[in-house]
Amino acid sequence: VQLQAFGGGLVQTGDSLRLSCAASGRTSRRYVMGWFRQAPGKEREFVAGISWNGGSTYYADSVKGRFTISRDNFQNTVYLQMNSLKPEDTAVYYCAARVLYSFSSDLREYDYWGQGTQVTVSS
Repeated sequence: VQLQAFGGGLVQTGDSLRLSCAASGRTSRRYVMGWFRQAPGKEREFVAGISWNGGSTYYADSVKGRFTISRDNFQNTVYLQMNSLKPEDTAVYYCAARVLYSFSSDLREYDYWGQGTQVTVSS
């Protein structure tokens, strides 16, 4: 499966952005999907995840209450709605797909990765 993330940009503190991750090739319908981010000089970290059917969602504590992950399996697309953005949210955001049905926040357990989209939040 190929993943393409887009929707990033330069925004101000408090603004919102919606990232999208479009899948092609083998359907993403049955994959656990996750969003991760990597800030300059830091390791890539988990942001949000969603079960294959959208029934369960998971968030890092740092984004809980501000970010919402969702998916449209008919469109093979996963979304990350980011509200109340902060400068510390600045990073390259990656979407990823995990073949196994069980959720994981460990990036090593994801099988496919998109190319990343830059999100910059100015203070």
